[in-house]
Amino acid sequence: MHYQASAFYVTILDMTDNKPYQNNQPFRKGEKFLEELRKSQQHLKESDTEFDQAFEIINRNPTRVTIFGSARSVEYNQPYLAKAEQLAAKLAQAGFAIVSGGGPGIMQAANKGAFEAGGKSIGLNIKLPFEQSPNPYTTDEMTFRYFFTRKVALSFYSQAYVYFPGGFGTLDELFEIITLIQTKKVPKLPVILMGSDYWSDIDKFVHQHMLKTGTISEGDERIYTIVDSVDEAVQIIVNEYNK
Repeated sequence: MHYQASAFYVTILDMTDNKPYQNNQPFRKGEKFLEELRKSQQHLKESDTEFDQAFEIINRNPTRVTIFGSARSVEYNQPYLAKAEQLAAKLAQAGFAIVSGGGPGIMQAANKGAFEAGGKSIGLNIKLPFEQSPNPYTTDEMTFRYFFTRKVALSFYSQAYVYFPGGFGTLDELFEIITLIQTKKVPKLPVILMGSDYWSDIDKFVHQHMLKTGTISEGDERIYTIVDSVDEAVQIIVNEYNK
């Protein structure tokens, strides 16, 4: 298991009952800081309940593919919403449960595709003061308070990870999985980036800066695969699973 549960993951939202700090200024000293520290430590203990509930869902759905992507239905994402829906439907028909972050945008499209194909559709939502609300296309769902418990549940023993265009959260989830595979904390599984027009600049940075300067090793740049075709993504996942 790769909890990676540290104080780093007890985010601002976690420590303030789902309310952002005023002016985004954290408490760094004094009695208020100690009060927040004690509260945060108690919240970490309470996170065990979230893990227990999440693992119940995971155990009910042992064969899973996790699909990540933006919560925002911006114009750029419109073609990708259709692809996420198509991909999830085909994977569901192939016997995979589809896991998403349970919110709108790409996440909803993935859940919708699996749901309407008659498959298992899991939504692992997060309480936020903006942007995120559960979508209606799930057969199993949970709303988390803590980002770190949700991240574990999203990635825990999935058979593959697919990343559609997204923001900082999607990049965070992508590079965590890449790092876990790179450091051999988890098995090498398919990590698929959907959309060369979106991911090619990141791939270029990996090759021209990280690999060239030696900050990653030869072969690390092959942990992920960039595709544009739904059928290609399905083939990669199914072939790897059937090995």
